[in-house]
Amino acid sequence: MHDGSDMGGRTATQTPRIADNLLDLVGQTPMLRLDRYLDNPEVRLIAKVEALNPGGSAKDRPARYMLERALADGRLYRGDTVVESSSGNMGIGLAQTCAYHGLRFICVVDPNAQSQNVAIIRALGGQIEMVEEAINGDFLAARLDRVAKLLCAAPRRFWPNQYANIDNPASHEAGTIAEIDAALPDQIDYLFVACSSTGTARGCRDYLKRKGRATRVVAVDAEGSTLFDGAAGPRKISGMGAGRLPELAQGQSFDELVRVADITCVAGCRRAAAREGFLVGGSGGGVLEAVRCMQDELRGKTAVAIIHDSGSRYLGTIFDPGWVQRELGASEADVCRIAGLETPAT
Repeated sequence: MHDGSDMGGRTATQTPRIADNLLDLVGQTPMLRLDRYLDNPEVRLIAKVEALNPGGSAKDRPARYMLERALADGRLYRGDTVVESSSGNMGIGLAQTCAYHGLRFICVVDPNAQSQNVAIIRALGGQIEMVEEAINGDFLAARLDRVAKLLCAAPRRFWPNQYANIDNPASHEAGTIAEIDAALPDQIDYLFVACSSTGTARGCRDYLKRKGRATRVVAVDAEGSTLFDGAAGPRKISGMGAGRLPELAQGQSFDELVRVADITCVAGCRRAAAREGFLVGGSGGGVLEAVRCMQDELRGKTAVAIIHDSGSRYLGTIFDPGWVQRELGASEADVCRIAGLETPAT
């Protein structure tokens, strides 16, 4: 007998809410139990799936929050131009927010930006400014230099400055971690968060401290990142790590730190796809592998991993064996070995 529920476990009588506008769909992203990713079945691993924000990433939250706060207090007006530096996801979040609020948008990117992300920003009406040359090997420095020039080039231009704007972590304190805590009240033993500006990690940590939670916040950073006294080095995976220390990250510390190599991020993405049917972006692969490397000490614990975006935007890089071989010097057999997967037959 049919029990009135569909294949996803929802009842047929449930009615989806009707949002007033696209931005009302930002947040309230689902949480997903991952019971096949780890080898240790005694770890309860749950993912916060931020790819299901309308712009496809966790950056939708600070993009909306920063601009709407600026509109509310008169720093920004309809018709003004927003200028920001982005590797992709923040640019998409800002582009959709600008489109809804009648703002112009200029996004400064560099050659490492995912081509699909750049195309989405353009499709949403954003103007792309491509920085071709790094400053002393640092593309972020070059992007910020271009932002400064663009701000001076015309009046009524506004820089949200995701790297220093306190509204960035505030958006995650009010949204991301509040949603996680509501789903698992006082049950989260460990929270794993990828870091770039540290906005997400700061907001989550501050909320948990304010609530008196005992949760340990694990910052996941890239090898070659300057965060947390790291040494700058080559990095190919976007969305995690920083070539120079952002203002938001200065003086910040978390309960634990795990650094992951680019190839480890790739392996995590492949393992999530193979074990869970879950396409995660590069930082998500790194976060999941950080959990896996700590799984013995997580026995009997609940760990939540924030997955910032989807692997669907990395099909030409992380999921392309040719790119992995060319850019990271790793074969498909190497990736499978690190991921703990069988090497596919050739």
